[in-house]
Amino acid sequence: MKVLGIIPSRYGSSRFPGKPLALICGKPLVTWVVEAVRKAKSLDDVIVATDDARIAATVENYGGRAVMTPSELPSGTDRIACAAGDFADDDILVNIQGDEPLIAPELIDALVARMREGDKWQMATAVTPIRRREDLDAKTVVKVVLDRDDGALYFSRLPIPCDRDHAPDLSSGLYVRHLGIYAYRGSFLKKYVSEKPCRLEMTEKLEQLRALWMGARIAVIRTEEEGVGVDTPEDAVRIEALMKARGMV
Repeated sequence: MKVLGIIPSRYGSSRFPGKPLALICGKPLVTWVVEAVRKAKSLDDVIVATDDARIAATVENYGGRAVMTPSELPSGTDRIACAAGDFADDDILVNIQGDEPLIAPELIDALVARMREGDKWQMATAVTPIRRREDLDAKTVVKVVLDRDDGALYFSRLPIPCDRDHAPDLSSGLYVRHLGIYAYRGSFLKKYVSEKPCRLEMTEKLEQLRALWMGARIAVIRTEEEGVGVDTPEDAVRIEALMKARGMV
């Protein structure tokens, strides 16, 4: 069994073109992500999956490993499967967002540990508590309903679960937001990318719904960290301030 950490990284971005190469404290964003992911103890290798030669060259110039993938791939999941190449059924592949330079290595290790529990789970992902009503209502914040084993029942952009009679109680533990990190069992990932997007996925614009539609069980790790992504140039400035405050530069 091998455990691969794969970081999809595309040059195109409607809000922030060239984002992976944006300088954060003097270094390209994508290289900060690679450095953070490499600190995870459970990974045998870390790969950047990209469709842009400039990103690949930047990663390699900083000592990382990059794999070129076609630009027309429909999702980040398809991109990591393509980049991993001929992976085995019992391999574990971790899909890590390419715009989160402060990703916690411990979260990656926790996802891998859950996947190593046996064949009970085909995937794993993470959630964090929803603390603000505006986040519960925002369609940009993906909500998850969990079962008693912390398995995912459903993901939605709408506020779920719905409290029929009262205002949502954000202290109840029922309301959690999805974080964009996934671990896949190799055998399931092969099946996933062979399936066309389902209507649920196309309606909510959430690729993890394809996995639930296929009958997969998705383990969910709880964390208090909300994650800090870079979606705009303003986010890059905010990340720089956080890095300086944490003594990272």
